[in-house]
Amino acid sequence: MEMQYRRLGRTGIKVSVLSYGSWLTFGSQQAVEQSIECMGAAYEAGVNFFDNAQVYAGGESETVMGKALEQLAWPRHSYLVSSKYYWGIHGDTAVNAHNTLNRKYLMEAIDPSLERLGLDHLDLIYCHRPDSETPIEETVWAMSDIVASGRALYWGTSEWSADEIRAAWEIAERHHLHKPVVEQPEYNLFRRRRVERSYLRLYEDIGLGLTTWSPLASGLLTGKYLDGVPEGSRAEHVGWLRDMLTSEEANAKVRRFAAIADEVGCTSAQLALAWTASNPNVSTVMTGASRVEQVHENMQALDVMSELTDERRDAIEEIFAITA
Repeated sequence: MEMQYRRLGRTGIKVSVLSYGSWLTFGSQQAVEQSIECMGAAYEAGVNFFDNAQVYAGGESETVMGKALEQLAWPRHSYLVSSKYYWGIHGDTAVNAHNTLNRKYLMEAIDPSLERLGLDHLDLIYCHRPDSETPIEETVWAMSDIVASGRALYWGTSEWSADEIRAAWEIAERHHLHKPVVEQPEYNLFRRRRVERSYLRLYEDIGLGLTTWSPLASGLLTGKYLDGVPEGSRAEHVGWLRDMLTSEEANAKVRRFAAIADEVGCTSAQLALAWTASNPNVSTVMTGASRVEQVHENMQALDVMSELTDERRDAIEEIFAITA
């Protein structure tokens, strides 16, 4: 199946239903050459949206992506790039530039991102997390001013509650500012409630678009942790991740899910990506890969979407149903 493109909420732009994110890869696992190979493979498959964040690898992820974009030399109109702001990259002692969405931090963060990425504008910028200590109105004005300046074209949020998103939208509406148009939540078979329940009214009321992350639940849905955490994997050194990936209850569900994937004739990862992308409220599903082979495998999920019959959906729902 060829790549599908969906409108980003009610905006005029379209994003590929599968996109490419740089979290935990660029600047840490990947050198520039590997990044060029992976981004190139994604682009050849029809991917037009590449996601980043200021905090990834302390800014190095943006630098690596910028070098890759320079060498790939694609026409600027053919792709979109995003970045996100909240944690900062100057350490805990930077009281006005760490864990914040204040105006000073946001206005001073955008230009260095553009410099690292080698771009004159970003297509999307996000508030990477909510900030309970900064008035939402201050954040909305700053993000709107960045868009008005032309340094970004659209803005949105990541991991904000439905009430926070609606408050930001209403502030922008009241003051005739650029409104948030997109949310970037975690969404996978283990994390469904926010996308499928909490945000439900926002899709119709304000036209919220979604660029979802972690479709494989940090690798849990691939099935590669059914026999424990492989030696040398990042989960081996991250306690909360190791605990999640080795949960007997979770892996029992993954085993049942893998049986459905076997029936379809695909990998568990491809089935998980196809299921996430099949939600009509999802604009794009962000994938990650540190090897070209992983990019190709992920893109094959497009073919699996047509195999999600009502019977198979019901079987998946029985395993991963949202509980009260």
